[in-house]
Amino acid sequence: MKNPLFLIPFILLLAGCEKTIEKIKEDAIIKIMTEGQWAITSFARNSSDITTSFTGYKFQYYSNKTVDAIKNGIVEKTGTWDGDGATMTTWANFTGATTPLNLINGSWHIDNSGLTYVEASHTITGEIKTMRLDKQ
Repeated sequence: MKNPLFLIPFILLLAGCEKTIEKIKEDAIIKIMTEGQWAITSFARNSSDITTSFTGYKFQYYSNKTVDAIKNGIVEKTGTWDGDGATMTTWANFTGATTPLNLINGSWHIDNSGLTYVEASHTITGEIKTMRLDKQ
């Protein structure tokens, strides 16, 4: 029987490849999110459409994981964001924000997405929120 120690370099190489692939995916997501601004084109709270609450808002995401909420060309609030492609989740936090920005706070499940849109849902204490962001 051969010595199984010869497998160690191959195992380490495969583990390194998986980390590299994950890093490439993360870099691609950050590039997609940070190039251009995004607008909320649909937002519902317990099936009530409140999309008009976000009229005039654009969101600029940055690679340092901050996000600006820009209303009518002026930064109204800066928050933080992150995402996890493996769990299909994203989150945002605008500390001290008032309505409607505080409605975005929390962890969201990404239900559907493409290079220019994201559809996500968030459920907490029986309240269901759904949102669609489109790249502008």
